[in-house]
Amino acid sequence: MQTTSKTMLDTFISKAELVSARVSRVKTLEEAFAYTVALCDGKEMCPLLVSGCELNLSEPSMQLCREKIGKIIAAPGLDQEQSTALRTLCADKGMELIHSGLRRHLGGLDIGFTVCDLGIAETGTLVLNSSSEEVRLATMVSETHVAVLPVSKMRGTSYEAEPELLAFMGNTPSYLAFITGASRTADIERVLALGVHGPLELHILLWEDN
Repeated sequence: MQTTSKTMLDTFISKAELVSARVSRVKTLEEAFAYTVALCDGKEMCPLLVSGCELNLSEPSMQLCREKIGKIIAAPGLDQEQSTALRTLCADKGMELIHSGLRRHLGGLDIGFTVCDLGIAETGTLVLNSSSEEVRLATMVSETHVAVLPVSKMRGTSYEAEPELLAFMGNTPSYLAFITGASRTADIERVLALGVHGPLELHILLWEDN
């Protein structure tokens, strides 16, 4: 396990916060679960905007109207023990936890929860192996992305991360996501807008695993 210097962590935090990410530290994955559930509990429900549900619709269309009835956290990639722990916390707050079938929830994911594979300090960037479609959807269609980054996975620069990046790309087909801050664009009349192409908020939890 590589050691991570305080300077490297401070650089990552400052760079990530410059692009509107919210960075916190957690000592355990269970603490990250509790943070995520509390965050979701404190937000208004992400609404699924549909119309025409009062009409005489087909059963598939009616299913869409019924789909979003509560807060949903999507957490693909967790193992069974981790998923059970998070599901218990969600159930206590009346939330639903899903880890697959995200295509059925494209209009209403409150939080996407992921554990990232690498962090790059010089740019405040997260690297996430997104070869799974479920992971891609969780990080693209949720209103808020909570990304856990193990401190042991922090690298100073992209050059230092090169061996690991090449290893990921060697497993084809591969899909690596480089995430720097919340989704943003200035294409609309050159006015900066957040959350247009992805989550409105990015919360990074630095997991002190070393």
